[in-house]
Amino acid sequence: MSQRLSGERMQAVGLITEYNPFHNGHLHHLHESLRVCSADVSVAVMSGHFLQRGEPALVDKWARAEMALAAGVDIVVELPLPWAASSAPDFARGAVQALSALGVDSLCFGSESGMLSPLQQCADFFYEHETSLANEAATLLRQGVNYPQARGELLAKLLPAEIDPAMVVKPNNILGIEYLKAIRQLDSTIQPATIQRIGAGYHDETVGADGIASATGIRGRLAVDEPVCGLLPETVKSILDDLIATGATAVEENYFRLLMAQIFGSSDSLDSCWLVENGIDNRLIKVAETAESLEQLLVGIKSKQLTRTRIQRLLVSLLLRFDKQVIPQLFSAGPQYLHLLATSGKGREFLSDRRKQISLPLIQNFSRIYATLKRHYGVEPKAKQLALQQLDLELRATKIYTLLQRKAASENRNRDFFQPVIMID
Repeated sequence: MSQRLSGERMQAVGLITEYNPFHNGHLHHLHESLRVCSADVSVAVMSGHFLQRGEPALVDKWARAEMALAAGVDIVVELPLPWAASSAPDFARGAVQALSALGVDSLCFGSESGMLSPLQQCADFFYEHETSLANEAATLLRQGVNYPQARGELLAKLLPAEIDPAMVVKPNNILGIEYLKAIRQLDSTIQPATIQRIGAGYHDETVGADGIASATGIRGRLAVDEPVCGLLPETVKSILDDLIATGATAVEENYFRLLMAQIFGSSDSLDSCWLVENGIDNRLIKVAETAESLEQLLVGIKSKQLTRTRIQRLLVSLLLRFDKQVIPQLFSAGPQYLHLLATSGKGREFLSDRRKQISLPLIQNFSRIYATLKRHYGVEPKAKQLALQQLDLELRATKIYTLLQRKAASENRNRDFFQPVIMID
């Protein structure tokens, strides 16, 4: 962390996160990001109730923001839907747009590479050849090849010899490349940096030699009541323990039943949902007739052309009724406002310092959001309409998420309107 002189501008490092849940690897990332970027304050843009791989979060966005704050993050802002539950390019673009709007100085992400230069070289290559790569990928997709396979074939064929194709298919490297590409696409002034991911791999369910487990591994342990002591900061674990004890966690069986209700109840309009295409609605209905679990539903729908992760995102789209006409418009325009979830005293100082530079409405809770959006977008009716569509999605997500929890509390269905920003000094 930098030593700031009195009156000197605060330096902020941006973190793009899910914290599902916050664990020791995230704590390492936080501390290293502050150090590497000589930053005074950390600003996390965090997915809300639904995540990038197309899954509901273990606990709600406020609980995860509280955990982050307890572990030392200074500001937590929600990454708006639908960017939070989208593929890597849109996820990255929305997050970089949010950080740029907040006026952060740098972005630090974890990667398997741990070196910025080769990732930047890949990002530049993808940016400069975006159209030709998209056209060739479309040709392969029409031939029945799924997207990861198509991407792999193209990389092996087209990447310059000095770029290792194996490097660009690793999960954190993929996201890092997309962050770098988004910074260039948006002509953002954010300065990127990367640190090497340590501990267990992104999908690993084992604990790394350094005692760091992945979020996937931690959730797996929690699902079968195995201990997670030592894998999360103690301040975080105490919050999570209380949430588990009070039934605040999302339950897969509840998720499965709500999905089935959507599939059966809206069979005549499934194809109006984002990502439902090429007759997949008929397959959804057929598989749902006999599926007895979420896993059976996913396995039944999966095909050579559709990856598991894409199906998971498709199911989130169905559950939240992502309209295939609205979502592309939102992606094109970018986030229309940001929702502030949590701040430390230092975070509030940063927001006060940068208040004139923050370019999107920063909403503390939604009790005055309609007036705020009207004031901000009064002379831009299209932008105001998009902002209201973003708002509708997020309100819907909160209502539906409460139904996924083990003990659903009806008073939380409109929590966006009354929950104050979580604060510590």
